[in-house]
Amino acid sequence: MALFYLIRHGQPDYSGCDERKYKGHGRDLAPLSEKGIEQVIETSKDARLKDAQLIVCSPYTRAMQTASIISKQLSIDIKVEMDLHEWMPDLTFTYDNLDECLELTNDYNKCHGEYPKDEEKRWESLSHLRNRVRAVADKYASYDKVIIVGHGMALKTLTYIEHMTPAEIVECTYELNQPNCIVSFT
Repeated sequence: MALFYLIRHGQPDYSGCDERKYKGHGRDLAPLSEKGIEQVIETSKDARLKDAQLIVCSPYTRAMQTASIISKQLSIDIKVEMDLHEWMPDLTFTYDNLDECLELTNDYNKCHGEYPKDEEKRWESLSHLRNRVRAVADKYASYDKVIIVGHGMALKTLTYIEHMTPAEIVECTYELNQPNCIVSFT
């Protein structure tokens, strides 16, 4: 059984993505804002983190930058896990703007994360999201303390979290084969 310190990435800055007219998956290249960097530096001072054995993080820029700041402050190694990325609102990777992304998110919430019978959706289902995030968590279940840097919807599949603010820490005891947690759709 492991103690995970789940940390949502700091506040991102999408202005560079907007200037370049990036859409879909391209928006995941956004770095942290200055405020986001400050949030993460403050989070890295939390005494609970100093005994962690490893930092595991999402491959998205905002999470990797968050993990690198924490790693620098605490001298803890980082392991990037491809399947720890955020929930995918559009499996075609073509949404054009934030409004379209919010529309897809609202549909996901309305359906409680699962496709209605005999229907396909553009978004990733909760069961798929949960399975890929838990497969990552399972790799680290035998550690004592691990920092996991990721994204709100992905981290919510590991323990009940109503809402995570940028750079917030949520403690989570994790073991193999534990029951699925309830997921909030607010």
